[in-house]
Amino acid sequence: MNKRRRVYEGKAKTLYEGPEPGTLIQHFKDDATALNGKKHSLIDGKGVLNNRISEYLFLRLGEIGVPTHFIKRLNMREQLIREVEIIPLEVVVRNVAAGSLATRLGLEEGKPLPRSIVEFYYKADALNDPMVSEEHITAFGWATPQEIDEVMSLALRVNDFMVGLFLGIGIRLVDFKVEFGRLYDNELVRVVLADEISPDSCRLWDVATGDKLDKDRFRKDLGGVLEAYQEVARRLGVLTENPRPKGAGPVLVASNGQKPH
Repeated sequence: MNKRRRVYEGKAKTLYEGPEPGTLIQHFKDDATALNGKKHSLIDGKGVLNNRISEYLFLRLGEIGVPTHFIKRLNMREQLIREVEIIPLEVVVRNVAAGSLATRLGLEEGKPLPRSIVEFYYKADALNDPMVSEEHITAFGWATPQEIDEVMSLALRVNDFMVGLFLGIGIRLVDFKVEFGRLYDNELVRVVLADEISPDSCRLWDVATGDKLDKDRFRKDLGGVLEAYQEVARRLGVLTENPRPKGAGPVLVASNGQKPH
């Protein structure tokens, strides 16, 4: 087998050159990171679950007309995606007070927000991904006003769909982070949903119990990280053979990671 050319390696995923021009292979790793790199563990099987969950959500979003980079899942850990130019912003949509929003504004965690709120963070690990305004984004050329409008519109469409989807399986979508990219097709440039959507990038609370079914279980040392991700996958119907990835749970390996917002 020919050695694949690695294009990019992030905290939770690696991108390899795809089989055709304009494509990439996105590989989901088992790494779990939090707290600006103060926590970094391996959770055996997490990458498999995130691959399946993200595939399911991207397929459903594609069905309602949300443009994405997703083409197809290749195997348990990899997806074939379209190559895009990532817009250097983390786009966070919030429905319920939690995380840095609750801390920043002194809000009670779990309190519903008056309306869904969209926030932008500049993708720069060395700067701890600072929160930025539309003025910053346009002034520094990270995105045009038209692209910002498209990003906000798509992010809210994704939110509206996922709120209902998760509520239907007894899960409250508290907030989530997404990324967008520019897809070049000859002279046409489109803004499309990229990266992933998984319990790594969402806050998901059980409606009945309030239990956290996302990466906060890792951030806050609550335990049961893999089991929580498995529960999300089970409710979405993507665990057809009830696979239980083997592993003893988180294993501390190094200090290199990303912060929760």
